[in-house]
Amino acid sequence: MNIAVFASHNGTDLQAIIDACKQGVIRATVCVVISNNSDSTALVRAEKAGIDNYHISAKIYNDEETLNKEILGILTSHRVDIIFLAGYLKKLGIPVLREYRNRIFNIHPALLPSYGGQGMFGMNVHQAVIHAHEVESGITVHRVTEEYDEGEIVAQTKIPVAVTDTAESLAEKILKVEHVFIVEVLNRIISGEISIE
Repeated sequence: MNIAVFASHNGTDLQAIIDACKQGVIRATVCVVISNNSDSTALVRAEKAGIDNYHISAKIYNDEETLNKEILGILTSHRVDIIFLAGYLKKLGIPVLREYRNRIFNIHPALLPSYGGQGMFGMNVHQAVIHAHEVESGITVHRVTEEYDEGEIVAQTKIPVAVTDTAESLAEKILKVEHVFIVEVLNRIISGEISIE
């Protein structure tokens, strides 16, 4: 199975996927990486791994139609089976969502449907969880639709929140689990346990 990974910043989830593919833990290949950020470390990680990578953003394509056509062209030419958003902070265009319906997944650092929606990403999520004095948080993988974080939840794992946790310490705890969890969920997708039909 060919996986396209979209990432905006550090790409640690991307690295976990690349490593798992190379080690045979995931029976798939990361065939292309796309970022909306030209300074993204994800692009550097892809380059080091010998994976085709592209910076595609409004800085290069000044209209959505052209940008979407470019993304679709890249996905088609790389024969992409599924798309995984791993810290990708740009909303995908409707043409891409329609072409890859049910085959686009996002990883979110909280237990959706709580702490999701526009603006709820990265440290914003963890600060909200801490502010609400939650006793647990976690990770959600969901299908991507036209609305932020509202697609079908396909997998979740829970992580306890200690009374001493800060947003930063919670983020660190979740990220460690995230790297393992993302591989587990991808294997469930590849095996067909989580359908892409």
